[in-house]
Amino acid sequence: MSQAASTTQLIALHGWAGDSRAWQPWAELAAARGWQFSAAERGYGNLPPEQPSWDPQAQQRVVIGHSVGPHLLPAELWQQATTAVWLASFTAFVPPGRQGRSIRAALQAMGQRIASGDTTALLRDFFREAAAPFPPSALPMGPLEHGITASGRERLLEDLELLEKSAGLPPGYPEGARALIVEAADDRIVHPASRAALREQLPQAEVWSLELAGHCLLDPALAARVVDWIADAQP
Repeated sequence: MSQAASTTQLIALHGWAGDSRAWQPWAELAAARGWQFSAAERGYGNLPPEQPSWDPQAQQRVVIGHSVGPHLLPAELWQQATTAVWLASFTAFVPPGRQGRSIRAALQAMGQRIASGDTTALLRDFFREAAAPFPPSALPMGPLEHGITASGRERLLEDLELLEKSAGLPPGYPEGARALIVEAADDRIVHPASRAALREQLPQAEVWSLELAGHCLLDPALAARVVDWIADAQP
């Protein structure tokens, strides 16, 4: 293991209704380079919530967040990050004005379905849209595999509220951090206006727009491409 490789640490967080098992290919690629990889976990299903912290020895500290993931990480973690990878994400999920009305109404309807006990059916509907243009069977394992817990339902509702209220970069976001934005041309979850707002908020970021990709970015080559991008800036 080289000294440069050992000073890189990645911390990743999945999106709404996902879980940390989706990061396994990323963890394997990081391990092959001698990097540390830690996956945060919201705990919607049978996996307990977990929030990793930075190794004090890490010089390159990379946050990788899918969808709402960047907004669910604590400010103290962001404050120490040197690099950010935004996967199908946003600053404000609900765009301003008329464009955002239907999205806000959809979020509220989703919350009502969860509160009424219709969680499983709702999540199957959501996963169908998030996976498109691929079938839901292409998705990695997730919290529905063993069922959503009572505390998991509460977190789903909390995070829906956070989606509705998100309005900018996460608290503690480091000014001048190296950034990569990966967006999906066929994203049915994040509105094009919300994707554009993220690009405008981070004008220094490199942007990849993936054709024939949906919100879950089910491109088996993506993790390797991102890891290569991270490696280009190793200390």
